[in-house]
Amino acid sequence: MSSLQEATHPATETIGDGRFLRLVRRGKWEYVERRGARGAAAIVAVTDDGRLVLIEQPRPALGGIAVELPAGLVGDTPGDEAEETATAANRELVEETGYEASQIEQVAHGPSSPGLTSECITIFLASGLRKVGPGGGDGNEQITVFEVPLAEVEAWLDDRVAQGHHIDLKVYAGLYFARRLAARR
Repeated sequence: MSSLQEATHPATETIGDGRFLRLVRRGKWEYVERRGARGAAAIVAVTDDGRLVLIEQPRPALGGIAVELPAGLVGDTPGDEAEETATAANRELVEETGYEASQIEQVAHGPSSPGLTSECITIFLASGLRKVGPGGGDGNEQITVFEVPLAEVEAWLDDRVAQGHHIDLKVYAGLYFARRLAARR
């Protein structure tokens, strides 16, 4: 490695190691790496009648409830480390909401919080939804599913905030993609 590469990409040192996360230092910068996954997928799921499928669940890091897009990790199941990102997205959609998508299209990819973590997230637009299960998560999760008409999403989110809930900013990105889909229909 050249001295320029060493200055811009110093060695990574592990300074904390948990079951799911690793805290590392590169030079003077500390950040988190996810263990046992290759990234994350978030799903902008839109029903045929124009409802955005959202979830909410308790998030201990926030000390409260978060409204989110359905989402999950890619390749985190033992024996399925090579899982395709779109496959993980549809799997998580079924697990969390009970919906399966007949069409799933990647619409964005990038870092989820570049100052805090190396994790990147891929956002998918899911349509052609059909109910195939109850949703609610994997049994260790407390997920509640909502189907909100696109025209009412902002007011619904404002109501959630007034109740003290947190809104994951990816929901607003998802709303952009959902409205683009609605304009194509």
